[in-house]
Amino acid sequence: MIPIDKMELRQLRYFLRSAELLNFTEAAHALYISQSTLSQQIKQLEDELGLLLFDRIGKRVQLTEAGKNFFDFAQQSVQHAELGRQVMQDLKGVRTGKLNIGVTYGLSTLLTSTIVAFSQKHPDIHINVDFGSSEDLLEQLKLGKLDFILSFLQITANNQFELQPLFESSMRLIAHPNHPISKKKKISIKELKNVPLVMPTKGFNTRYLFDKVFEKYKVKPIVKIELNDINTLLQLVETGNWCTILTIASVKDRRTLKTIPIAEIDIVRKASIIWPKERYRKTAALAFTEMIQHLVL
Repeated sequence: MIPIDKMELRQLRYFLRSAELLNFTEAAHALYISQSTLSQQIKQLEDELGLLLFDRIGKRVQLTEAGKNFFDFAQQSVQHAELGRQVMQDLKGVRTGKLNIGVTYGLSTLLTSTIVAFSQKHPDIHINVDFGSSEDLLEQLKLGKLDFILSFLQITANNQFELQPLFESSMRLIAHPNHPISKKKKISIKELKNVPLVMPTKGFNTRYLFDKVFEKYKVKPIVKIELNDINTLLQLVETGNWCTILTIASVKDRRTLKTIPIAEIDIVRKASIIWPKERYRKTAALAFTEMIQHLVL
């Protein structure tokens, strides 16, 4: 039986970060404490459990079998404690705290305008934003590290996530007006084989979709540069040296760029707010997502 009454949430948080990084030095740095404090707290937790949670191998550590089994318990305990604190805070009508938001790169424009409006109305709420691929963000959402995510990813019905539709946005070739291709009202897949492109890296859902299209039409695109940052990618397109393929929503506030339909295809991406199913939704999170919906109407 695990002596829950003797444990401290602090110890559980220290254990979780150490288990994630598998390095006490890095974990201590991430937690803003000394390594000796971290080691002492982990040792105290192990003494209370009567089991070793880590195998120490020099500076590196590995989870023992007990540590692997304990991880889910510790994670759920910390999540439940945070949830309880947030529920009490919301009941008191306190509009402070933290919002943890995950965003796919293609929706950064939508996020920026919402943050400005939300911060003006709720200046005491701290906002933490993580950009990443949809798959990575879903994993963070599942682990309780994010309150919700903004994504183009379409998920089939399941017991873990709930989708709240926002809008639809078509895929287009994106070019600067100085680029020769910008004079075209429409471009074919075959013509794209002669256009130097800067594209999202493999692993992005957008890249996956167009790789499949190029494969279908037996076209080998000239991908000169691959990036995992859409803002930098669009800055490169603005030089007029390259084009890219993204949603119209990705260039919403960039009036210096043109969007050109691709003749054979009409891929429409559906933007959604993705919530963890059957988990408490913070008052601040609901207020933020309500603002997003008003902005896209």
